[in-house]
Amino acid sequence: MIPDTVHILPTDNSPEVILNPEGIIKIKGRGMVVNKTSVPEQINDWLDFYLLNPAEKTTVIIAFEYLNSYSTTILAAVLKKITKVIQNNKKFVIHWYYEDGDDDILERGKYISESLNIPLEFIEIDDISDC
Repeated sequence: MIPDTVHILPTDNSPEVILNPEGIIKIKGRGMVVNKTSVPEQINDWLDFYLLNPAEKTTVIIAFEYLNSYSTTILAAVLKKITKVIQNNKKFVIHWYYEDGDDDILERGKYISESLNIPLEFIEIDDISDC
């Protein structure tokens, strides 16, 4: 059984999230959560189901215009879970987009990469809204 595509619309404080069972996961927008919280249940449940039978290759697209420390914690938990596709002998790649000159977003990505010991491909672009 294949999970349905999930599309969570962005808010002023939270990013747009697209979870596609064909192996595309996209998280884009603002991460401005102000209360320490856990991964939203809908995302967590979808990932649990997806990991039972993931696509041959999972591509994660991350594109934040702002990312605070609480949102970074949530994002790290999501990425850590996604890396479990390796246990199924599947591949994954994470594309971390950041705007030209946005050292804060770049540094948060490097921190996540080092903390979780997972490779991220850092891609500098002119405008994050183009992702």
